[in-house]
Amino acid sequence: MTKSSKPRVSRREYLQMDMHIRSKTITGHLNKKLQKELGTRSVSLRKGDIVEIVRGNFKGKEGKIINIQRGIGKIHVEKIIRKKSDGTEYEVAIDPSNIIVVGIEKGDKKRFKTKKKKEGSE
Repeated sequence: MTKSSKPRVSRREYLQMDMHIRSKTITGHLNKKLQKELGTRSVSLRKGDIVEIVRGNFKGKEGKIINIQRGIGKIHVEKIIRKKSDGTEYEVAIDPSNIIVVGIEKGDKKRFKTKKKKEGSE
């Protein structure tokens, strides 16, 4: 990122960021239980993770991530839908800052490779 304090410069840098870098910015905080279990505060979001929405119109609802839009930095959660005036339904895009991860898809081994702290190293 830039060192500028101007909002428009930071916004422009984020929007023009390369996709392989921008995808790393789509992260979510873990709930307290998972924080202790994994030893980290947040993780990058993946399809299949179970999240709880903590802000917005869908506050309190839980579901599995079914799609991640890396281009705009939004996620789609299962069963979070709205109806159009003609009756058709569509999935609502949710900002990752409005969710908490309560369950993790553990299929990817590389995702949780972290250095283990040595006990008594202080």
